[in-house]
Amino acid sequence: MLESAHQKITLLIDEMEKVILGKRDVLQLTVTAFLAGGHVLFEDIPGVGKTMMVKTLAKATHGTFNRIQFTPDLLPSDILGVSIYNTTSQSFEFHQGPIFTTVLLADEINRTTPRTQAALLEAMSENHVTIDNQTYPLNQHFFVLATQNPLDYEGTYPLPEAQLDRFLFKLHVGYPEFSDELNLILNQTGNELNQIRQILSSSDISQLKRIVDDVYVDAAVARYALQLVHATRNHDRIALGISPRGSISFIRAAKAFALTEGRNYVTPSDLQLILPATFGHRLLLKGGHPTSTENVQVILDQLLTRVPVPVRK
Repeated sequence: MLESAHQKITLLIDEMEKVILGKRDVLQLTVTAFLAGGHVLFEDIPGVGKTMMVKTLAKATHGTFNRIQFTPDLLPSDILGVSIYNTTSQSFEFHQGPIFTTVLLADEINRTTPRTQAALLEAMSENHVTIDNQTYPLNQHFFVLATQNPLDYEGTYPLPEAQLDRFLFKLHVGYPEFSDELNLILNQTGNELNQIRQILSSSDISQLKRIVDDVYVDAAVARYALQLVHATRNHDRIALGISPRGSISFIRAAKAFALTEGRNYVTPSDLQLILPATFGHRLLLKGGHPTSTENVQVILDQLLTRVPVPVRK
């Protein structure tokens, strides 16, 4: 079963890589978050293929796809939906918003106001939405991939800590390598998405998520993960460290990542590899220091250096 699961995941990443060239590490982490039941925040410049990546994932997993362009005038009802009075039946009928999908692209999420950003909180943490005292379930594989502009861009509203904590990973696609970009411009036809095959069905995804649940985490490895979490709470430059929800997410992500590597157990190296994507956006630095990628990376490197790696005796 493990070999079959790893083969399916590899086929999925291979299929996505037909469109997103040279970014296999990003694709692997995106699939990791999907299998872990988490969500992904991309902070990147426009035009590096984030939207195409999301569409490709949706098509390869036979899921529905919706995109919301976040703007300052966007309202929560534009995301969730609205109840409209039907004069014929003389009752209110709920009309679903674009959040009712499998894969949701929340484009430029920090362009909208905090009130509208908060409309995603319940959906991302509980997989349902409540409107007019009525609860509506979302797709069992509901997956949010949000993009945000760097905060030095004008007209942005920084995401609050509670919102950031709902994202399992924060990733960066970045520019492609020269050879990959050359291949892209020479072979671009505009029909790449039509060539993407369905790799996973809904039942396949459910099965893979059950296998993630069964991935083994040794007590020493779990202790190492928690020591890394506690190190963020005791660091002299960090005002807000990783929450208990973040520590649970850390282990869950490590289990999914191990499965993408073809293993049914988590190693310390799994934790080290996913730590920047899991921790970076959850840290708030002291003294008004900007939470830039460079500043955070220095601190994360310190954590990995200070916390001893468990050694098998």
